[in-house]
Parts: sequence; structure tokens; C-alpha cells
Amino acid sequence: MKITWLGHSGFRIEIEQAVLLIDPWFSGNPMFPADRRAEAVAGATHVVLTHGHGDHTADGVAIARELGLPVVGIYDMISWWQAKEGIEGIGFNKGGTVTLNGAKVTMVNATHSSSVTGADGAPVYTGGEAGYMIAGEGHTIYLTGDTDVMADMKVFNDLHAPDIGILCAGGHFTMDMKRAAYAAKTFFNFKTVIPCHYRTFPLLEQNADVLKAELPGVTVIEPQVMEAINV
Repeated sequence: MKITWLGHSGFRIEIEQAVLLIDPWFSGNPMFPADRRAEAVAGATHVVLTHGHGDHTADGVAIARELGLPVVGIYDMISWWQAKEGIEGIGFNKGGTVTLNGAKVTMVNATHSSSVTGADGAPVYTGGEAGYMIAGEGHTIYLTGDTDVMADMKVFNDLHAPDIGILCAGGHFTMDMKRAAYAAKTFFNFKTVIPCHYRTFPLLEQNADVLKAELPGVTVIEPQVMEAINV
């Protein structure tokens, strides 16, 4: 399995026979090197989106159309894009599981908000925010999406026992490092934790020092853009 950070909350996850592009945001992402876009999307099988905000969905539909990929996400948002953009979609909902080229992907709850900007500039509701449990090759990844700490996380661990956590941890819009650490040590038994949704802008946390200090015995990996993490 390979996990590659695309900057902000974007990831390329190679698992089983799937190459999942999670929340790919290239256009205007200050962390992503524009000249490596082709490399980032090469061989992709699915685009997987956590919610509607532009820093998560800005490039998803364009990539799907360009490469002929299905977009995977919450039913309301995917159905809207299928009708509006004519893309192939796999819409499902929280608690549901889909199999993507051998990888089992279960949608779980998150606590955040979810919208896109409409033609008049007003927000258009896109069905709700989510995270995912992604299982394959003997591992389960909990990808939080944008969220705060939730008591739901205990249920997630009871049902899925993820060993890898990809945790939003930048603060202001999501959990910060301290809250992400609290979630990790209170509800989960992660072997590996990868923070995201940080460093992109000065408003967000710039390092994972607090997360590392709060999680002794857990391998906390500060990802580097376009450098694969082999699990």
C-alpha cells in the first residue's frame, strides 16, 4: 500500500487494485507543484470526495471527466454532479460500504459543513460531510475528512479497528493538533498517524510537534507532498 500526500487534504492511496484520489485539489493549492499533476493522477481508478468545499472538490469533477473516472461520495452531492456535469458517479451514504477495485470503503460521520458556491455566489448545500474507513491489504485507514472530535469515533473503532489514521489537524476549520491527539489516544489504537489539512495557509497549524508529543508509541509521519509513504 502507498499513501501519497497531495497537499492540504488531498491523498493518492494505492490499495488492492485501486488508486484512489481523495479530495484532489491542484488548481490554486499553494502546496502542490503544478508540474507534477500528471504524475499525481496517473493510473487513478476513482475520485473520492469527503464534502463539497472547494479546497476538497475544486478539481474532482475535472479529473473525473478528463480520465473517465467515477466520483465517489455522499449520494446528494454525487447525484447533483451526475445531473449537472454528466459524470459517472458512485453515490452512497453514511454507514454504507462500497467495493472499489478490491478496497472496502465505508462512509462514516464527520462534524463540519458541506457546500459549493452557487451561480449567485450563495452556498449550495451538498448533502453533508463525511469521513471514510478504507480497508485492504491487511490494513484499515481512518480518513477523517474535515471534522472535530466526536464521540462517534468510539463506535468507528469498535466496528473497524483502524490501524492508520489520516487526521485533519490544522485548527480553525477542523480539529487542531491537540484535539486530533485527544481523538487518537481516547478512541483509537493507531500504529501510524498522518496529519493533514495543515501548513497550507498561515491560519493553520504549521507542524505536528504537539501531535507527536501527545502520542508516544505511535508513528506520527509528517507527510511531504508527492513523497509516497509505504505501509
